[in-house]
Amino acid sequence: VQLVESGGGLVQAGGSLRLSCATSGFTLDDYTIGWFRQAPGEVREGVSCSRSIDGSTLYLNSVEGRFTISRDNAKNTVYLQMNSLKPEDTAVYYCAADQYDSGSLHRGEYAYWGQGTQVTVSS
Repeated sequence: VQLVESGGGLVQAGGSLRLSCATSGFTLDDYTIGWFRQAPGEVREGVSCSRSIDGSTLYLNSVEGRFTISRDNAKNTVYLQMNSLKPEDTAVYYCAADQYDSGSLHRGEYAYWGQGTQVTVSS
């Protein structure tokens, strides 16, 4: 199982980024895929997830309406479109896979993790 994030970078407040999570070694359409983030000195928090069985999505309150998760099972890739970025969105962003397709944002549900990609939003 492998997950590789890309698309991070430096952006000004109000700007946009699209993160990608390329997956391999498992059948993407059997898994919930989540995006998490961790800022320096902070705990890792769930940002958004996409559940396979019913297509449902879940968002952290502070990103609702600004971030959109989507998946392309044919390309084995999950995306996180981030608009109206704020300095407080600055963090390392990770994607993760939950083989039980729980549709949860609890870290403990996810057994497989990528290495992360840095997102920095300047004010």
